[in-house]
Amino acid sequence: MGGVSSTIASKLAFFPPEPSYQVDLDEQTQKLKLLGVSQSEKGEVSILQTKRGHYIFSVFVRNKGATMTLLYSHGNAADIGQMFRFFIELSDRLRVNVMGYDYAGYGRSNGEPSEQNTYADIEAVYKCLKEIYEVKEEDIILYGQSIGSGPTLELATKLPQIRGVILQSAILSGLRVMYRIKYSLWLDIYKNIDKIPYVSCPVLVIHGTEDDIVDISHGKKLWELSKMKYEPLWVKGGNHCDLQVFPQFFTHLKKFIISVERQSDYSKNVELEESIIDLDYTLDITNEIKCRPSIEEIEKSSRISTEQKEIIPIRPSTDRKLKPRISFDKREKPRKSMDYFGKSRSSTDQSERGRNSIDRFGDMMRSVAMCNIDCLKQTLAEED
Repeated sequence: MGGVSSTIASKLAFFPPEPSYQVDLDEQTQKLKLLGVSQSEKGEVSILQTKRGHYIFSVFVRNKGATMTLLYSHGNAADIGQMFRFFIELSDRLRVNVMGYDYAGYGRSNGEPSEQNTYADIEAVYKCLKEIYEVKEEDIILYGQSIGSGPTLELATKLPQIRGVILQSAILSGLRVMYRIKYSLWLDIYKNIDKIPYVSCPVLVIHGTEDDIVDISHGKKLWELSKMKYEPLWVKGGNHCDLQVFPQFFTHLKKFIISVERQSDYSKNVELEESIIDLDYTLDITNEIKCRPSIEEIEKSSRISTEQKEIIPIRPSTDRKLKPRISFDKREKPRKSMDYFGKSRSSTDQSERGRNSIDRFGDMMRSVAMCNIDCLKQTLAEED
């Protein structure tokens, strides 16, 4: 049933244009390059194999000052040849790297376009970014235009550490572009309305108020359902494919990029502070543990004490957690049990100071989980 629905939806939803570019091997660099595309030398072309067996083309536009990388999924009637100038403009004006790609069946990529194929396509591109270009997940911003919002949100739900998501002229789902339906149907594709609540990063939604292909209500609903909402951009007078000509378009994108970059720096600082706090806590616990006598030390001290001094019968303690068997003051003879010291507190002579010290130490030992190491040191100092 799922395969039939995907085939039907594919025929209705995907309209790949005639390829706008050729791919050739540069004899000097021995690298692939786009032919028939202006400024093609600025793009690094790759052929990627997807898990569904297709070979797709991608192009990487590098910005030397970039800290973030956009993974761009284009709209329905476009390919990377047509989008290349826009990729360069994004890279220059936003100071980011841009990775664009063609879905199976688009441009020079082989295969047939389908929902599941686009999911495999974007996963292959993401893998390329991580393994070939060594881009970290937290330095990637997913950018989906129109139908490209489908693979974008699918991948976003699987990557909890990505820096952000940009949705331009996005759809709620395939069928919702044509019909007003309340619930998602089995034959629908790109059910973004059901996925966006699971995206755990900032989401920027951009939509034109005069979009005659995907109504602005799609963008507003997606923004409403976002978990981490960023200030949306509703471009007054903007249509489906002309938003980039409005001056506020790049201005708002730049604000978003700066915002998520600062969030990245803040997160790193917080992680550093937390690691320092954890280290301090570990040191405190270590010092506290070292200050407490072990069972072996107590027994050893007991044996030495009984050999050198007279043995005085000691009643067993009623506290199962603590079984003190010796005096903790080596300068005096063993006195009585902890229980005895807890009861006899009337004497105020010099010997009582040792007993009171042990009594206080015993109280602290009974509440060891709440013991403060500084308090322990003070008590032992008073004995001296």
